[in-house]
Amino acid sequence: MRISVVIPARNEEELLPKALQAVLAQTLPPFEVIVVDNASTDRTREVAEGFGVRVVYCPRKGVAYARQAGLLAARGEWVAMTDADSIPLPTWLQTLARHGEGVVALYGPLRFYGVSPWTAFVSEWGYRAFLNLMAFLGKPNLAGANMMFLREAALEVGGFPEVEAREDVLLGWKLKRMGRVRYVPEALVLTSPRRLKGGWGRFLAQQVKNLLGDPRGYFGEDGGRER
Repeated sequence: MRISVVIPARNEEELLPKALQAVLAQTLPPFEVIVVDNASTDRTREVAEGFGVRVVYCPRKGVAYARQAGLLAARGEWVAMTDADSIPLPTWLQTLARHGEGVVALYGPLRFYGVSPWTAFVSEWGYRAFLNLMAFLGKPNLAGANMMFLREAALEVGGFPEVEAREDVLLGWKLKRMGRVRYVPEALVLTSPRRLKGGWGRFLAQQVKNLLGDPRGYFGEDGGRER
């Protein structure tokens, strides 16, 4: 199985090294790693090149555009995506690949890192409960920080829609019309808690707003970083 790992990044020189270290240390080595430089004004590109990975430049700001650029550049049969502020567990790709037969896409849970044990617990198990509920309702909730899909299937449905956020979820729903989308609970990815800067109330309110189809402001006034 040839897996291209795509990491969209805008001004991520600080956190990108941890993401790349984790991806390059996978028990199932990726076929290639692509960092999509989404019009960064810092050293994101130089950091990525220092790790010897492919760098694709996407001048149009926005995570959906960056993900689409990575999808188009990928050369693997499968495309796995994570974010520049995220750290996949060492067995992430191997776990997803083990469940890849007969499906068009897979996704797993997230947990905040660098927070109190209680916050980490709530973030992981609250999200797991949400993912289980959405799967039960037939609405797979793919997250850009932890997803993998067949490249040709994604291209056939047009790839990522041009929206401010929720592009990952919408792609998952389109892929579900083509075949099976599987939730893999053991394929855990750690992600930064920067979405909590405004507190849990603001974070949860934005998630509900996003879920209802209004992703405006998800990344702040200027689009912020990718996640």
